[in-house]
Amino acid sequence: MGEARQVDVVVLGLGVGGEEVAGRLAAAGLNVVGVENNLVGGECPYWGCIPTKIMVRAGSALAEARRIPGLAGTATVEPDWAPVAKRIRDEATDDWNDKVAVDRFTGKGGHFVRGTGVITGPGRVRVGDEEYSASRGVVVATGTAAVIPPIDGLAGTPYWTNRDAVETATLPGSLLILGGGAIGTEFAQVFARFGVQVTIIEGSDRILAMEEPESSAVAAAVLAADGVTIKLGVHASAVAHSPEGFAVTLTDGSTVTGEKLLVATGRKARLGEIGLDPAERFLTTDERMRAGDKLWAVGDVTGNGAFTHMAMYEADIAVRDILGQGGPGADYRARPRVTFIDPEIGAVGLTEKQARDAGLDVRVGHVPLSATSRGFIHGPGNEGFIKVIADNATGVLVGATTAGPAGGEMIGALSVAVHAAVPIETLRSTIWAYPTFHRGIGSAIEALA
Repeated sequence: MGEARQVDVVVLGLGVGGEEVAGRLAAAGLNVVGVENNLVGGECPYWGCIPTKIMVRAGSALAEARRIPGLAGTATVEPDWAPVAKRIRDEATDDWNDKVAVDRFTGKGGHFVRGTGVITGPGRVRVGDEEYSASRGVVVATGTAAVIPPIDGLAGTPYWTNRDAVETATLPGSLLILGGGAIGTEFAQVFARFGVQVTIIEGSDRILAMEEPESSAVAAAVLAADGVTIKLGVHASAVAHSPEGFAVTLTDGSTVTGEKLLVATGRKARLGEIGLDPAERFLTTDERMRAGDKLWAVGDVTGNGAFTHMAMYEADIAVRDILGQGGPGADYRARPRVTFIDPEIGAVGLTEKQARDAGLDVRVGHVPLSATSRGFIHGPGNEGFIKVIADNATGVLVGATTAGPAGGEMIGALSVAVHAAVPIETLRSTIWAYPTFHRGIGSAIEALA
């Protein structure tokens, strides 16, 4: 190994956040090395947001067609996975080829290295036989990997992670899903709508356990209507695989079987692989995304929310800090999130329980979507609600949930309200367009009284 190559910045991981940091710093004239051991662009464009929402869109189209009776006549629906798989392969992922993304980065003046970078000291990174010394520092944006629980018999079986589920060209007849969070529920509904027999196994007493109980109830009801079986309060104690498929023994003594098994039990940063503490689940940062001496971190690896929008938000902060541009630091009071089932479940800020656990004196406003004018007009598929959480001491909202056909879009207005600390009285006097789904926000605000 020769003398370390002198550069300005090394970015480890070129997912959404890392690519943003590396590209902007290179475009600003810095000597930037971007290191990626998989595909430039990361989880979102190849296995996450983009392809999975193509799947969701297809499943929702089937569901809407099935709602035609009683609304607009009759319809016969024949599901076909082939066009979905083709669209993911040809339009979304270029058959899982990142040449366009690599060229996008190098076109801005960056130097791309395919491999795994290991941090050997402040500002120092080794990739294979090459070592780099970064005068300004290193940005860690290596994302997360699926957590595979130590279940007896699971290792060595051909279980799926989210990546396998996205890449599949054909659907199984039946699917077992370990985990009833956002990933598990989204895949469950999509595959069920294409005729797959789906069973979710969730250790908590409800699916979407991190969201409001009302969200869990709505999700459970619509998944059941789609034919999904949900087993709550049980864990997998053993897994067996044979040519016929999987058999999972549960902690209540029962056994469930399925052709395929999807593991969706959470994600964890792979810090040990890059020379950091392997015992840590995530990399802790300050408000400037600094994680140590000459070290920044952005995106899923920080544990501040495994969402593309969070990675982009943190990337902007890190870039401004590295370039000495100042500006606002990280403020996580209004982190928005959306679970893309049908109905979409959007949320921002604190849940009611989180607010009460934090010692806040709260008021809650709630309105069923079916009770709103647009919900009535929409008819079948109008499941959902709007819920707002207000802090009496400050007179502002600290959290909200919007579940419904446009739940992911409705949360935008409430994200602004939470982030900007808009007074409740201002929201109460806001003119909400009629008849829209978001007009229900005004009704939920009124329900605070």
